Amino acid sequence: MSGRAKIISSKIIYDGPVFGVRHDEVLEPGGIRTSRDLVTHFGSIVILPVLSDGRILLVRQYRHAVGQYLWELVAGRVEQGENLLTAAKRELLEETGYKARRFRKLLRLFPTPGFLSEFMVIYAAEGLVPGPAQPEDDERITTRAFTLRQIERWMRTGKLKDAKSFAGILYYARFVLKK
Repeated sequence: MSGRAKIISSKIIYDGPVFGVRHDEVLEPGGIRTSRDLVTHFGSIVILPVLSDGRILLVRQYRHAVGQYLWELVAGRVEQGENLLTAAKRELLEETGYKARRFRKLLRLFPTPGFLSEFMVIYAAEGLVPGPAQPEDDERITTRAFTLRQIERWMRTGKLKDAKSFAGILYYARFVLKK
């Protein structure tokens, strides 16, 4: 049995600069014929910046889709054809002003695979060198360093709500720090 669906027909509903929307008629593995609407996306990178004292940088910004400010790891979209590490370096500099001497790939994951093609690659950034942030014109970002203990408390109490940050921080705490 093939692991991929056969696309019978596909119609682009919307094609924008950040994402697209597509309607597919498919024959899925197992012989199921169905319709699927999906959001297409080139992918995102997520950076877990670790200061020399072990604290982790989080950024706070307004997220219109959920109508609130969120604390989260540094993240941004990958431009079509852009190298993932280049995108990670760009986003770290834009949002925090830091450059990193080392990037360590932690995870590659799908945040919402039911209808979104986006993948996320999470990097730890170490050996940080400070500098001025270079946010995009529409970004208003606050940056703050937290201990892992503080972040874990925020996770338990619901103050940290961002799934990519949960995944990256928990992976880092469990599989990088506790080797």
